[in-house]
Amino acid sequence: MHAITIREPGAPDVLEWTEVPDPEPGPGEVLLDVTASAVNRADLLQRQGNYPPPPGASDILGLECSGTIAELGEGVEGWQVGDEVCALLAGGGYAERVAVPAGQLLPVPGEIETVAAAGLPEVACTVWANVVMHAGLGEGQVLLVHGGAGGIGTHAIQVGKALGATVAVTAGSADRLDRCRQLGADITINYKEQDFVEVLRAETKSGADVILDNMGAKYLDRNVDALAADGRLVIIGMQGGVKGELNIGKLLGKRASVFAAGLRFRPLDQKAAIVADVRNRLWPLVEQGSVRPIVGHVVPMAEAASAHRMLEEGSIFGKVLLAAKS
Repeated sequence: MHAITIREPGAPDVLEWTEVPDPEPGPGEVLLDVTASAVNRADLLQRQGNYPPPPGASDILGLECSGTIAELGEGVEGWQVGDEVCALLAGGGYAERVAVPAGQLLPVPGEIETVAAAGLPEVACTVWANVVMHAGLGEGQVLLVHGGAGGIGTHAIQVGKALGATVAVTAGSADRLDRCRQLGADITINYKEQDFVEVLRAETKSGADVILDNMGAKYLDRNVDALAADGRLVIIGMQGGVKGELNIGKLLGKRASVFAAGLRFRPLDQKAAIVADVRNRLWPLVEQGSVRPIVGHVVPMAEAASAHRMLEEGSIFGKVLLAAKS
C-alpha cells in the first residue's frame, strides 16, 4: 500500500507518499480500506519529531480515519466486511489501509458522507470524554471553548448547544467569530482585542462552569479567574507552553478543579469505553443533525504536506481532511 512517511523530522516538505508494507489485523482488530483521514495538531508535532507514537502503535501519522472494513481479525464480533466506519487511531491514518482495534470503531452516521466522517472520531472522543464524561457539562451551564474555529472548537460548540449550555468561544478574527456564531456560539471573544475573563464576567456574571483549553500554560491563571464557583478547567493542549504557575488559593476559593488529559496514550480499554459512550449518547445527536463534522478543506492524501501548511497557517475553519482516493 501507499502511505505518508516522514523522511526526517522537519517542515511539511519531509512528508512523502511512499510504498510501505500492508498492515495485518491482529486478534480483536479489523483492517480498513481507508477513504479519508484528518489532520490534527498532534500530527504537526510528530512530523517535527516532538510527539512520538505510543509503544506498539504505527509510526505513520493519522489519529482518525474513515473507510470500509476489508478484513476481520480473530475474535471480532458485531462488524462485517463491507461496513462503512470511522475510527479513532493511535497512528496509521495517513495510508491506504490501517489496522484498528474493533473497540475504536464507529459506524458512519446517518447522512454523513464517508469522507467527512473522517473528521469526527478524534474531535468527538476528545470533546465528549473531557467536557461531558469528565467535566459533566449540563443544561444551563456555561462552556468556554478556546480556539472555537478549529476542529475541536467547532465540534465543542455544537455539543455544548445540543446539551443546552451557553457557549462562549475565543478566536482571532471577526470572520471566524461570525462563523462560530452561525454554529451556535452565544458569546464570541476576539482574543487579539479583548480579555476573555472580562468579557465572560460581563456576559455571564458568574464565569464558566467548564473551560476547554488548548493553550496550557499561557492561559492557566486567567482560566482559573474565568471559572465560576465549582468550575472545571480541562486542558487538552499546550500551544501556549507546558509550565505555568497555579494559584491554589483561587482554586480553593472557588472549589474549582484543573484536569489535563490526552487521548492518544490512554489504554485500549479506556478508549473503547469512550468510543462506546460516544456511540450511545453523541451519535444520536449526529444522526439527527444537531452535531455535524465541519470540514474546511479536503486535500489528496498524497499532498499531505500542503494540508499541514494550511493548519500551521491557521486560516482553516474546522477540519482539514486527506482523501485517500481521488
